[in-house]
Amino acid sequence: MKSESLFTETKSTNLTWHEAGITPGQRHELCGHKSCVIWFTGLSGSGKSTLANRLDAALNLLKVRSYVLGGDNLRHGLNSDLGFSAADRNENLRRVGELSKLMSDAGLIVITAFISPYRSDRETVRRLLQPGEFFETWIDCSLEICRQRDPKGLYKKADAGEIAEFTGVSAPYEAPLKPEITIHSDQLSEDEAVAEIVAHLQSLGIIS
Repeated sequence: MKSESLFTETKSTNLTWHEAGITPGQRHELCGHKSCVIWFTGLSGSGKSTLANRLDAALNLLKVRSYVLGGDNLRHGLNSDLGFSAADRNENLRRVGELSKLMSDAGLIVITAFISPYRSDRETVRRLLQPGEFFETWIDCSLEICRQRDPKGLYKKADAGEIAEFTGVSAPYEAPLKPEITIHSDQLSEDEAVAEIVAHLQSLGIIS
């Protein structure tokens, strides 16, 4: 199915979309499971990256093909030209959304770990995918606990004015209104959190 960019208009002209010769069903049969995008969202320090990688490991043990797209890793390569202005943040998520769609089309379960603070951006990525392929997963953790964890020391820098427009300090975070999955990472252990997500995927027949 043709992919439509919902963030920006395509500048190139004379383009033709080439349909794949292999159907999603054929890819799912080959992989032994369905594909989807599990989009982790939450404050810095809420545990997104940790849980994303723990989930990836758990799925691997179940013989499920999955891959984690993390913000810092992508900014080392694909998004190395982007900063943290509003426009660059938007472009960052646009690229991640498009990449997630391609990887899901290939039959993988894609796990992303981005603060992605604005509902509109998350909904835009959702619309890139087919119904039932996007799982907004809110890693719900109080700001107080995130500040206490502060694994990268980012809150301290933001409080000192060294980081502008930092989510939760000087920039807003818009919590999901109807996420597919909510994980209270300040109440659950990592194992419990991962087990909840795996159980949810199993209940929907995404994985066996």
